[in-house]
Amino acid sequence: MNFEKIIDSYKDDIIKSTQELIRIKSVEGEPKPGMPFGEGPNEALEYALRLAESMGFETLNVDGYAGHADLGEGEEVVGVLVHLDVVPEGDGWTYPPYVAEIHDGKIYGRGAIDDKGPTIASLYAMKAIKESGVKLNKKIRIIFGTNEESGWGGINYYLKKVKAPNLAFTPDADFPVIHGEMGILIFNIEKKFERKCNCAVKINYIKGGNRPNMVPDYCEALLEVADEKKEFVKEKLDKFVEKTGYKLSLDDRGKHVIIKSYGISAHGSTPQAGKNAISQLIAFLGEVVECDCDASEFVKLYNRKIGMEYNGQSIGCGFEDSVSGKLVFNVGVIDMNEEEVKVSVNIRYPIKYKREDIYNGMEEELKGTGVRIVHIEHLPPIYIPSEDTLVQKLMSVYREFTGDYDSKPITIGGGTYARAMKNAVAFGPLFPGQEELAHQKDEYIAVDDLIKITKLYAKALYELAR
Repeated sequence: MNFEKIIDSYKDDIIKSTQELIRIKSVEGEPKPGMPFGEGPNEALEYALRLAESMGFETLNVDGYAGHADLGEGEEVVGVLVHLDVVPEGDGWTYPPYVAEIHDGKIYGRGAIDDKGPTIASLYAMKAIKESGVKLNKKIRIIFGTNEESGWGGINYYLKKVKAPNLAFTPDADFPVIHGEMGILIFNIEKKFERKCNCAVKINYIKGGNRPNMVPDYCEALLEVADEKKEFVKEKLDKFVEKTGYKLSLDDRGKHVIIKSYGISAHGSTPQAGKNAISQLIAFLGEVVECDCDASEFVKLYNRKIGMEYNGQSIGCGFEDSVSGKLVFNVGVIDMNEEEVKVSVNIRYPIKYKREDIYNGMEEELKGTGVRIVHIEHLPPIYIPSEDTLVQKLMSVYREFTGDYDSKPITIGGGTYARAMKNAVAFGPLFPGQEELAHQKDEYIAVDDLIKITKLYAKALYELAR
């Protein structure tokens, strides 16, 4: 069945709907009655359900945690798992993050590729199937999650209330098919400071980052600096910047100075694609903080055990396997004052390992330092063999549509809703070799790609539901 002409006729509507959804700032906020994740995610959910209803689909809002829209009948259900929430926008955008301006054929905005553009593409793919009049033997259901970026409470609540689809894909990663996802750990590295600082260069605070699963693009430290040390700090900074190429600046405020570190945001699963503002700043502080107080000792410990590494090798968890590659280690947030420090870390660990392996390795390396590891969240790895029927069907659709017969199913460090249920995989929206801008400034989706994935998802859903 050829859905392409139908979808071409939707082009203006697809663009308009994508822009409208991006304009909703759906970062998780304070809970309110009927809005468990705040006003923004709830507004996005209500928008998606209204749009689905206007297309003639039956919808359900599950207490504001999630919702769905159905096409067709049948006992078996083919699911599309999407999310409407976004990470904070960060700084340094060329175009406003919640205006959805179009430049050079690209729609710019937070959530454009992760996951609002693919959400709209999936909805219009369902509309094209409906309008074509083809016969389906299974029901197609698009499920709208509302806090994928910050805890999965929405999809977990939904799946306690509504039976999971029999099989599903989520348009929230890469093509061709993601058949494995690494395990994900979020935890804090914490230490109480007992030996207080009376140094000539004293750290009052260090603050930086937005979320554990984002490479931080800004971090600052307030230092109390004795007069005789002012020039020392300034000279050290100039030499450090010249040596490393890191972007740091000094704001002289008399008795205090603020050191500002500017990085480049990226997804926590690909920290090498960004520049970690926290690690840059602490690397510099290691050059100027000289005493033996606990704050200074923590700076030294951080530089020895974490530093600028992405794979956790110095902190005892530098594992890798043949299926998914090396562990990925991302420091996302720091909050340090004169009393204590908390560093939030996001790890993607290889499929063949267990979380106990990761924690045991780190605890061994940190033994005797007074540092605690405080567990926050764990998502186990998933793996579906490449010979599986779902994987093979989606690969067949992808190859026929794109003519790409070379690409094979892959594993990733990212975490998608495919983990939320059995028999689910990630499928797009990024094509091989395309730039990954999820969680980064100037996130966009190209209009041509938006239409292309709509056609591809229509074909995939038809093949899975026929």
